[in-house]
Amino acid sequence: MTISSQLIVKTALATLETEAQTIAGLKNSIDEEFVAAVREISNCPGRIIVTGIGKSALIGRKIVATLNSTGTPSVFMHAADALHGDLGMIQDKDVIICLSKSGETAEIKALIPLLRQFGMRLIAMTARPHSYLAQQADHLLYTPIAREAEPNNLAPTASTVAQMAMGDALASALLATRGFAPSDFAKYHPAGALGKRLYLRVSDVCHHQDRPLVKTTATLRQTIVEMTTKRLGCTVVVDEKEVVQGIITDGDLRRMLEREGDVSHFTAADIMSPQPRHIEQSELATAALDLMSDWSISQLVVVDGEQYIGVIHLHDLVKAGL
Repeated sequence: MTISSQLIVKTALATLETEAQTIAGLKNSIDEEFVAAVREISNCPGRIIVTGIGKSALIGRKIVATLNSTGTPSVFMHAADALHGDLGMIQDKDVIICLSKSGETAEIKALIPLLRQFGMRLIAMTARPHSYLAQQADHLLYTPIAREAEPNNLAPTASTVAQMAMGDALASALLATRGFAPSDFAKYHPAGALGKRLYLRVSDVCHHQDRPLVKTTATLRQTIVEMTTKRLGCTVVVDEKEVVQGIITDGDLRRMLEREGDVSHFTAADIMSPQPRHIEQSELATAALDLMSDWSISQLVVVDGEQYIGVIHLHDLVKAGL
């Protein structure tokens, strides 16, 4: 059976439109109840336990990941597993967030009285404000939907999008109330590219040990040997106190050879480009990447004040995941 392209596109667009309308409808749910829930979580002396079943459980796991990554300690507890031993993970100082579209699921209705025995505060996230879950909760995160986004109005689509968006709104509000800064984000994401962009310094990446270096009086032969040995496509020229005087790149050598006849008497001072592009070792590595991009170069001299520290190459930043 051949399915028309028109039907495929029409269905996909209708799905996106329904989900977009669902998210837009959540604006009315950012009310005093939402504010109270944010404050409840922000003041929680324990952890946030997120629970649910079915597709709501999958969204719950995502909410836990987002909360943890933005500084709110959270744990996921599957509602069905909670009834078979996982209740042991909770403590009386924790706050529960329970996700359920209907708020009437059998497992949820069995779990709520047990949670109440622990004396825990309960936040409900549901599409039905008069459901059992909503009535038992201390705070309601209302996620209304007119219909699911798929053609038969059956599979969780718009409802799970609403839950995910509400979870993101909750995490973002908590982030703002706690003054969560980029440095905090880097602390929780040290291995990722985003984290590296926020904490990796030039000194962490540049070549310290094998830094290419010649004095101003170095001969052409000594200069070429240094550049070839260190394999960075350049060498830095320094004075007796290792204060940077200039840089010699592969390009500088080629242009000199094309321009001059007898070069046997040339020294590094004759070949170098003075006042090379440089960066302080304490700067973020991303600043080095930005400078290389702005100036269309592949290496920067790294300094500490006037003192030569090393060279950072574009390849170093690529290897570092930037």
